[in-house]
Amino acid sequence: MSARVPPQSTLPITDPQPWKWSRKQYYRLGDLGFFDGRRVELIRGEIVEMSPRNWPHVVSCRKVADVLKKLFTGVAWIAKQEPVDLTESDPEPDVAVIAGRFEDYAATPTTALLIAEVAESTLFYDTTTKAGLYAEKGIPEYWVIDLVNRQLLVFRDPVPIAAGGVSYRTQLTLSPSELVSPLALPAASVAVAELLP
Repeated sequence: MSARVPPQSTLPITDPQPWKWSRKQYYRLGDLGFFDGRRVELIRGEIVEMSPRNWPHVVSCRKVADVLKKLFTGVAWIAKQEPVDLTESDPEPDVAVIAGRFEDYAATPTTALLIAEVAESTLFYDTTTKAGLYAEKGIPEYWVIDLVNRQLLVFRDPVPIAAGGVSYRTQLTLSPSELVSPLALPAASVAVAELLP
């Protein structure tokens, strides 16, 4: 007796894919209490749990927000750990500088003049995944306050790259003794030391 050979499948062979959440689904889960007691954000359709904030992180976030608020008064408003709608992503950056007045926004902002993240345990993630996301979405300037090495990492000028995708063309590393001028306010400057705890 001969064994029966199953018919060949005409379906393409693919690897399993992770479930991608939409912003609407993400907010519905939040409304249903799935994230109660947790800090999460939506990044490229995936729900990511954020690390707890320690005191140096809190201090640096406040300092960055205070410095940027003084610089951008009358030009932009400062969002502190509030969502930015980047289509399939809904990050809550530590600080975002949003053009115009807060009162002019009827919905979540979809861009920013500058986004800043304070990083310690999340340094690699913030300088790779988050930097890539912000570049892809056309955020012109992204700062990472590196608490581990006590420095400021500045990412600017998002451009398409040969391998596909978008990356920041300019990447600077500034020490506490150096000054930084935001692209949106080139005449203003801030001492990096003012951003560190």
